[in-house]
This record gives sequence, structure tokens and C-alpha cells, in this order.
Amino acid sequence: METGLVVDKDAGALADTPPGPGAADLSIELGGLLLTNPVMPASGCFGPELAPLFPLAALGAVVTKTVFAEHRAGNPAHRLTETSYGMLNSVGIPSPGSESFRNGLLRRYQESGTHVVVSIGGLLTPEYYTVAEDLAEEDIAAFEVNVSCPNLERGGLAIGTSPERVAEVVAGVLERVSRPVFVKLTPTVSAIGAVARAAEDAGAAAVTVANSFSGMSVNIHSRASTLGTGAGGYTGPGIKPLALKLVRDAAAAVDIPVIGCGGISTAEDVAEFLIAGATAVQVGTATFTRPTSMADIIRDLGPLCGRLGVSRVAELIGTLDQEPPTR
Repeated sequence: METGLVVDKDAGALADTPPGPGAADLSIELGGLLLTNPVMPASGCFGPELAPLFPLAALGAVVTKTVFAEHRAGNPAHRLTETSYGMLNSVGIPSPGSESFRNGLLRRYQESGTHVVVSIGGLLTPEYYTVAEDLAEEDIAAFEVNVSCPNLERGGLAIGTSPERVAEVVAGVLERVSRPVFVKLTPTVSAIGAVARAAEDAGAAAVTVANSFSGMSVNIHSRASTLGTGAGGYTGPGIKPLALKLVRDAAAAVDIPVIGCGGISTAEDVAEFLIAGATAVQVGTATFTRPTSMADIIRDLGPLCGRLGVSRVAELIGTLDQEPPTR
């Protein structure tokens, strides 16, 4: 992984630069929303405090950190550690609680100038419903239901490991909100297509594939895990091939859009995910080492479309194994 903070001096002008003659159309439709481009941050990886680095309005959407009903402090240190091909985190999803979020951080997201997708979580199934009710009347474009949370009703297993529980949560949230509901799936299942279909059948407008993989690293001198909780979520370039396979499998199983997530840091990565079947993407780990990574991707995506022989980025979606256009 890269280290250090790299700020692109041209990124701030991204949103104000009109497309040139023959520039590719980057807009896509996602669950009833029209996005100016397919790029958004992964939940918890980018917040409004980074707005000075580039205009958030340039993003297709912003995704908030997962919101729980009550305040959560998160896990003990050490919470983050780098590996050769990615990052391990055991942050524990700290949350101010839905009421404090509604009266505080949500307002800053709403000033971003783009679609706001609010990620919601729960340690018990009814907690998802509580958060949905608390935020149902807010100016929000969509909700992303994080079913990768360790669920106390099932001995700590993620709700997302059970198609039936996923359907239960999604249906319950949809009873309480009038916005599109996306579902962020866990990769630790034997057949992600079955879980994606359960979300679709329950009324989900899209699925996000996928959350982090479980992993750990060891300090050989202390003979202890480098993370305070022993293990954590593995993200970054090392999981991209795994995430691509999951996106392909999910896209083959459902008719709703798939949002690809896992190891994306360049416009070429985005193109791979779209060709595999994703309609949009989320960028996570790359924003930690290069906060302007999403601006760089959006800037590079139009010229890349030209090199790939398409005038609309949507023409790439689901074209795996198809002959490329003749230029």
C-alpha cells in the first residue's frame, strides 16, 4: 500500500470542469436514482471533513458511516494495521446513535451537493427498524442496510449469512421508509447469489458486494495479534480478485443493480467491476492513503471510456466475455 497523504492540485477543479467535445457520459441509474457517475465512497471511509480536498458534489453519491440506534464507542486499540497488499481494521463501527447523527453529522453530508446514502446497522434485528424510523423523514436519497454486523440474536454471526434473516431485515426497513434500500452483503457466505436474491425478493433496490473479508496479522515479537480484538476486516488491493468474482456471481443471480466494492483504486479497476456486472462502485481503503483517489478515478474514467471504445460508461456494465467494440 502507499503511505503518506497525496493531494492532487487539480482535483479541486473537477466538478467545475465541463466535459470536452466527445467526452464520455459517466451517468448511471442506480435503484431509481440518477448518478452523475458511478463512483461513491464505501461506508465509513470518507466523510465531509475531507471536503476541502475536492468538491464532494463531484461524486455520484456519498455514503455515511453505519449508524446504530444508540451510541457506540467502537473497539479498543490497536484498530488499524497495514499489510503487504491491503489493510486490516477493527474499528468496531463507532456511532453517535441515530438521534445525534440526525441532528449533527447528517446535516454536513446533506451539504455535499450530491446524493446522500445512509448506512444503517443493528446488533439486533429491531435495531435496524429503530434507525430507519428515526431517519425516515430526513432528506436522504437511499438507505444502505449493512447486514454484515455481528448479530446478537444469532451468537454473533452476521445477519447476512442467512437469506431468511436478510429478507426479514430488508422487508422491515422498507415498511418504515419511502426511499430506495440497498443491502451491503457479507462475503463470508457459500453462495452470495442466494443472499442477493433474498434481498431482491424482499424489495431491495440494489446490493453492495461486498463488505470486508475476515483476517488477521501477527506480531512475531510479542506473539500477539496486531489488532486489539485479534482479528478484523481485510480490505484493499489484495481482495479485488475475490470481490470481482462475488460481483459477477451476484449480478448473475439478480436483476437489480450491484454496487461493486473491494480493492478499487483506479479507473481501470472501476471498468473491471462494471464489466463483471456492477452498475456502480464504492471506494474504501484507497481513500485512506490517497484522499483524492475518487476524484482521480472520476477524472480518468472518461478518457478510459474513449480508449475502450464506448461513449457511455453504462455500456461497460455486464459485458464480460463480450467482444469489445470495433474502433
